[in-house]
Amino acid sequence: MRRSGDIERVKRTGRRISTAFFNVLVSPSQDASSRFGVVAGKRLGGAVQRNRAKRLFRELIRCVHNEVVEGHECLVFPKRDALTVPFRTLRSSWLSMLRRQGLLQPDAVERCDSSASQ
Repeated sequence: MRRSGDIERVKRTGRRISTAFFNVLVSPSQDASSRFGVVAGKRLGGAVQRNRAKRLFRELIRCVHNEVVEGHECLVFPKRDALTVPFRTLRSSWLSMLRRQGLLQPDAVERCDSSASQ
């Protein structure tokens, strides 16, 4: 998601899920596919930290995008702690949240190679 109208709609209608490393807003979508967006505000840190957080979460999204249940729009808000933990820990928290919320298909296969992103 890139358009501000889409992001604002998810902010208004989405349900909030909080974890130690990120917050997620999930909203039902009219589209058949699921869409994700990563929002890293200035509270997260300088440009280097914000860009790193966006890269990390885009990689997490890329790994599971084909296994996500269709019909959802998700906004991810990284927290500062996400930048200090190993990628494996962040991935574990991400997958756990998706499963708990019923956003991941039951037969999903994790495609993230944690050794490449550490």
